[in-house]
Amino acid sequence: MKSSSSMSFTFLLISVVMLSRADGNSTEERNQQQIGTFFKKGHTNNWAVLVCTSRFWFNYRHVANVLSIYRSVKRLGIPDSRIILMLADDMACNSRNPSPATIFNNREQAINVYGDDVEVDYRNYDVTVESFIRLLTGRVPENTPTSKRLQTDEHSNILVYMTGHGGEGFLKFQDSKELTSVELADAFEQMWQMRRYHEVLYIVDSCHSESMFLTFYSPNILAISSSRVDEDSLSHHGDSRIGVYVIDRYTFYVLQFLERVRPDSLVSMHEFFKVCPKSQCISTVATRKNLFQRDVKEAQLTDFFGGVRNIELTYDLIDLPQSAIRA
Repeated sequence: MKSSSSMSFTFLLISVVMLSRADGNSTEERNQQQIGTFFKKGHTNNWAVLVCTSRFWFNYRHVANVLSIYRSVKRLGIPDSRIILMLADDMACNSRNPSPATIFNNREQAINVYGDDVEVDYRNYDVTVESFIRLLTGRVPENTPTSKRLQTDEHSNILVYMTGHGGEGFLKFQDSKELTSVELADAFEQMWQMRRYHEVLYIVDSCHSESMFLTFYSPNILAISSSRVDEDSLSHHGDSRIGVYVIDRYTFYVLQFLERVRPDSLVSMHEFFKVCPKSQCISTVATRKNLFQRDVKEAQLTDFFGGVRNIELTYDLIDLPQSAIRA
């Protein structure tokens, strides 16, 4: 049904506010202040780089870790086009897997985190220290497809999640190479110099994982580890049908927390930092906040885990043609 009378629509994104034009300049000043407040966060898009660095069947849990985080960030609004997923081995099709094409993160096997819509960008021997550093810094080969590029800018918030085996100052890649904490710190500094991020949330679930961010020196980075420098990070539980552990402790409790978060949630990073106290993790979750320029109580979890949509604010009346109006 079409309307027979001309209509005007005022598009006010974020909230609908009735403003009187009788105030003249004072109204205009309030409008500009509202717009300035909206854009003060300085970021317009979110990305996620999710990395499993392990190989071999007995490291099944590390693949389950990263696929579980992948599932969570997608549910909270980050599309596959802005997620880079790196899996060092394909557990779903491993000959030892009693349920081919599945990966479970719980012995109840309620959720197949491999699912039907997983887009793996770097697989098997493509997951290397070199490819990871090149991805972060944008120095990928010219023939690299868009899906394997981190196309971020100075308005991008980036979640970097890594899981695998680590030691003091390094993470193993493919059980043969090592990414050192110094290499990672320098990569983030290059990203900052090249304006490839606005803020970074770095999460690492491995033994001695605090050591991976003690060398960071670039601004606007929040960091969380599942263990202190001198601690191991432990598995949560195994599945006797599969014959291996299926998830690590820290990631298990992170997922419990994330399942209660909605895309429009106001949960802060301060609350997220409380996930997995030592009574649950056994290891000690460590954080680093001194490089971050905002109060973590004001920074929202969805600033990193959620989707961000570009919008345009206007206070002008827009006359739509009659043909565009539908009842």
